[in-house]
Amino acid sequence: MEYLPLIIILTPLLAIPLIFYSGERNKNLREFWSVLASVIMFLLVLSLLPSVLQGKDYHFTLFQLLPGISFSFRVDALGFLFAVGASFLWILTTFYSIGYMRGHKELNQTRYFSFFAVALSTTMGVAFSANLFSMFLFYEALTLATYPLVGHGTDEEAKRGSRKYVIYLLGAAKLLLVAAIVITYNLAGTLEFHYGGIFPQAAIAQKVLLSILYLMFIYGFAKCAIMPLHGWLPAAMVAPTPVSALLHAVAVVKTGVFTVLRVTLFIFGAQTLATLWGRDVAIFMAAFTITVASIIALTRDNLKARLAYSTISQLSYILLGAFMLTPSAIMGAIFHITTHAFAKITLFFCAGSIIVCSHKTEVSQLSGLAKRMPITMAAFFIGSLSMIGIPSSGGFISKWFLLNGTMEMHSTILLFVFLLSTVLNAGYFLPVAYKAFFEKEKVDAHSHHYTKNIIENPFMAVPLLITAVISILLGWFPGIFLHLARMVLAGF
Repeated sequence: MEYLPLIIILTPLLAIPLIFYSGERNKNLREFWSVLASVIMFLLVLSLLPSVLQGKDYHFTLFQLLPGISFSFRVDALGFLFAVGASFLWILTTFYSIGYMRGHKELNQTRYFSFFAVALSTTMGVAFSANLFSMFLFYEALTLATYPLVGHGTDEEAKRGSRKYVIYLLGAAKLLLVAAIVITYNLAGTLEFHYGGIFPQAAIAQKVLLSILYLMFIYGFAKCAIMPLHGWLPAAMVAPTPVSALLHAVAVVKTGVFTVLRVTLFIFGAQTLATLWGRDVAIFMAAFTITVASIIALTRDNLKARLAYSTISQLSYILLGAFMLTPSAIMGAIFHITTHAFAKITLFFCAGSIIVCSHKTEVSQLSGLAKRMPITMAAFFIGSLSMIGIPSSGGFISKWFLLNGTMEMHSTILLFVFLLSTVLNAGYFLPVAYKAFFEKEKVDAHSHHYTKNIIENPFMAVPLLITAVISILLGWFPGIFLHLARMVLAGF
């Protein structure tokens, strides 16, 4: 059992030679290997559930570099929660990719599915890392694995977007993250994750240093897209829509907030952080990001750009929940990783389906589209409800905990930020549904955006329908996810 995290990480990598061997000669076989690897990996992750629920904390060390620095893996409630959500969504994203890449007639599909597998492997590595050293290696490997996916297109815009992506993420890692890890090791003598933090009393007394160190970690993990290091995310929208789903829901940005949660709870600890002014700065920046990104989303007509700024805002929900350090806020932050993942991947799946089937990219072009793409637009509406936090949706449960967290903290300002953001969410999501369902289609047979016969691709329609339904089911049956979140809290 202790070797299982390593086997999970290696499973997608073992599929890569088979994907390459099949190549363009046998596309069906190539995609079969991709689907098979994702299904096997999900089942392996799921097999960990009984042990996690029993409170067993598996630990496996591959090698030790220095005292307190090892390449090792662990399975705990937080890592499992992240891994099971990502691995399940990867199955659906793989099916969706088949429909999108074929429907859009994308080039270099073998390369795409190969790097897709590498990204999946490194995401599992982040989830099951036992210390900062291991997590950093997988975190950076994920950046390198997704770089060719972001720059999958051959035009200049794709090249610019991928350059910005890698400069932001690798630059932040080199300038801030490496330095933060070195300082942490010098202060604590270890990089191992530990409930309640790892700093000795002498280090805790250095409030200024620890405050700066905490901010270095937050901005070093730039995948969390907190302002001002958010510009890479809208720039990465040049990528194929399945990659956008990968960036926004499954792996990349969720890896960013997951690593911040790890550092917050397992490196610093709630008691230490509560005494640092760096936490106050982090709270302000997260609240600022939530508000400003929501306002920017209101101004974007391009559907994927609107969704991108929505993601920036929603990620800071998770960060703010972690920074508040109250039980309800942390519960909300952990559960919002899951609820946002399913709702946001639904919205990006819908955006990709709209692009492939109707060739429309702007919100202003979507009038009357629900009559021609009923499954896609119904799923978009359901995903929007969860993102807004309408009762009976998964998003409502996570936001409810976050709102309770503001009351536990006695912060009227943060309560107002969450409520204002909810109103803004409705302001940029509901007009999309209104246009599609209640406005008449503007027919211009000579426009390149007009498609006479629209048929929803089953490879794309089925995954987005599944994720939309789960977005609602999470509001009715959140039990197992909330139980895992409570297990994380039990350590503090």
